[in-house]
Amino acid sequence: MDTLQQPIILILAYALFGYLLGSLSTAIITCKLMGLPDPRTTGSNNPGATNVLRSGGKKAAAITLIGDMLKGVIPVLLVVLLDASSIAIAITGLCAFLGHVFPVYYKFKGGKGVATLLGVLLGTSWMAGLGSIAVWLLVAFGLKYSSLAALVAALFAPVQIWYFTGSTEMAASTALMSLILFWRHKSNVQNLLAGKENKIGAKR
Repeated sequence: MDTLQQPIILILAYALFGYLLGSLSTAIITCKLMGLPDPRTTGSNNPGATNVLRSGGKKAAAITLIGDMLKGVIPVLLVVLLDASSIAIAITGLCAFLGHVFPVYYKFKGGKGVATLLGVLLGTSWMAGLGSIAVWLLVAFGLKYSSLAALVAALFAPVQIWYFTGSTEMAASTALMSLILFWRHKSNVQNLLAGKENKIGAKR
């Protein structure tokens, strides 16, 4: 749909839905329901799948990972199915990601956004999403660093979404999410450069 034909109030409604859904912390909810330590108080203190894996095991981590991805998939896919404009899709995806990183329910202190970014890509273009997941898996299983896998996947994400959708709006939105993701991983980058970053499965 042409952006000019779509009411701004509708785009704002999509964005708000994406943000509020993204603000739900799968890690915190999962750990609470499973009687596990709050991920914000253990390990890296990050409410994400990698930290949950360290403190709660594979099952809790898998639930967290899937939940965080669905926070990106659901709002974006819904907007796509409603035949929204490309700018509406881009804004909705960005807001779902921002909800995860800066959740209103948890004093704006959230996760790093990796799984939710992948979910946004999947909801927009399953080929771009699978391409980014493939990059993540290749680096993660090859080098055993979750943070490095996330950074490499984020680096290529804007190119992949542009290639598969042709949308400059979605490419710009993805580029912004990737920049925020890099910023959220600044301590991981420092640890990687210093050779101190923990590998996948390592206990802190």
